[in-house]
Amino acid sequence: MTAKASRQPLSRERVLAAAVVVADAEGIQALTMRRLAGDLGVEAMSLYHHLPAKEALLDGVVETVIAEIDAAVGRLSANGDGEDWRTRLRGQFLAARQIMVRHPWMPALLGTRRAIPVGLYAYYDGIVGTLLGAGFSHHLAHRAVHAFGSLPLGFAQEVFSPAAAGGSMEADVAEADLAAMAGALPHLTAMVAMEMHDGSDPTLGWCDSQLEFEFTLDLLLDGLERLRDQNQVKS
Repeated sequence: MTAKASRQPLSRERVLAAAVVVADAEGIQALTMRRLAGDLGVEAMSLYHHLPAKEALLDGVVETVIAEIDAAVGRLSANGDGEDWRTRLRGQFLAARQIMVRHPWMPALLGTRRAIPVGLYAYYDGIVGTLLGAGFSHHLAHRAVHAFGSLPLGFAQEVFSPAAAGGSMEADVAEADLAAMAGALPHLTAMVAMEMHDGSDPTLGWCDSQLEFEFTLDLLLDGLERLRDQNQVKS
């Protein structure tokens, strides 16, 4: 049997799986069609039969990670009979976070996509279904989805980050930046200085630690439960 005959057939799924491996290892900037073709042992033109352009590749990578979240949530749902809505959604969002931590480039990439990945519609439909099944009105479920923001996908959307604003997370440089800020922005600077220890946390965002993610999530779930109960009493 020749090497060509024994080679694993190229498919869209295989290409996208290899693309995720590259992004995980070296960042999304390292992902090019030429690099991907080299890792797969094929000519770059072969990839275009499955993904006609770089944007299609990036869309496919996003879809692949969303499919990971769907699969993780599906496993939770299969074992979660009898759970209350808060426990179900909390477990679901934390499972999504585990996946996002494995793919820290994903939140930024997701924000660049021009269209909502198809898989997200079913994912959020399940969230709304959980809320409605727990006695939420459609109106309050709608508000809950807005309040959750990106938490269902496992990350908290940053308003800004030092790196995105041209700053640095290196300790010496960050300290100098904070000193320059202190005169004009004393309260914000003091808060950032207290939280900078989380900058080395290999999660999502300079201050988005696991503790802060869970704090925000629990705050929202507790508040939504109170609102649901209030609405049920009124009706």
